[in-house]
Amino acid sequence: MTSTFRPRRSALYVPGARPRAIEKARGLAADAIIFDLEDSATPDEKDGARESVRAAIAEGGYGRREIVVRINPLSSPWGTEDVMAAIACRADAVLVPKIEGPEEVRLVAAALAASDASDRVAIWVMIETPWALLGAAQIAAAADEDGVPLAAFVLGTNDIAKQTRVARVPGRGPMLAWMSMAVLAARAHGLDILDGVYNAFDDSEGFIAECRQAAQMGMDGKTLIHPAQIAPANEAFAPSPDEVARARRIIAAFARHENRGRAVISLDGEMVERLHAEMAARTVAIADAIAGPGAEAEGGTEP
Repeated sequence: MTSTFRPRRSALYVPGARPRAIEKARGLAADAIIFDLEDSATPDEKDGARESVRAAIAEGGYGRREIVVRINPLSSPWGTEDVMAAIACRADAVLVPKIEGPEEVRLVAAALAASDASDRVAIWVMIETPWALLGAAQIAAAADEDGVPLAAFVLGTNDIAKQTRVARVPGRGPMLAWMSMAVLAARAHGLDILDGVYNAFDDSEGFIAECRQAAQMGMDGKTLIHPAQIAPANEAFAPSPDEVARARRIIAAFARHENRGRAVISLDGEMVERLHAEMAARTVAIADAIAGPGAEAEGGTEP
C-alpha cells in the first residue's frame, strides 16, 4: 500500500479540536497533515474534534498533501468511532497510537476490510512504548500479511522517554539504539519511518540538528508540532541538488551502450556498481516526487 517515493519529509500534527489550525493547514507546505484526535483533545473535546476533522477532510482543499488521522487507542471509548470517521471522509491513512504488537494492527486492518477501505486507507502506527520497541520487527512483519495495509512507523520519542525514563539530551544518545532497530524493522518489511517531534519549536538550530541526525539514520521524515518546522524538515530530508545531479550522471553512465552489460564502471574517478545505479534511481524518483506537478507541496499553494 505504501508508495516508496511519496514524500513524507514533513508530517505536521494539527489539533483536531482547533478549527483555525485545521483551516490553516490547507495552505501549509507539509508533505503530510496528521489530524490529531488523541493527545490534543481532552475527553470532553473528543467527539467535537472528530466531527471537525471529518468535515474538513470531506470538504477537501488540501491539495496533494497526505491526509492522516491519528485516532485514539482502540481500547479507548473513542477509537472505533475515530476509525470509522477516517474511513468515511476518505483519509489517506489512520495513525494508531500505543501499539504494542501486531494484533492491534490486524484489528485496524479488519475494520478497514469490513468497510471496503483496505485498498485506499493505509495504516500508520506509533512506536512509542517499550513493548513496541521490543516487538518492532513483529509489528512491521504484519505488512507482509494479506489485507494489512501497514505503510509507516512513526516514532513517539516523548512517550518513549516517559515510559523508559531515559534522559532527553541533545543527540538523543540513550535512545539511538532503539531508534535504529525501528529503522531496521521498517526497512526489512518495506515501511517508511518518521522521526518523533522536537518540542522546542523556537530552537531552530536544535531542530535542524535533529532532522539531520534522523536523515543520517535513514528515516524518511519527521513529525512536527509547528508550521515553522516545515521548511527545515523538507530541506533536511530531500536529496540535495548535487546528490540529484550525481544520481542522474550515474543513471546516464550505466545507460550508455558500452556499459549496459557491466556490473562496475568508473565515473568521476570512482568505481560505481549496479547497486549505486539502483540507489541513484531512487534519489531521482524522490526528487521528482518532491517537485511534483507545479511543485505544489513546496510552495504551499493548491494545484
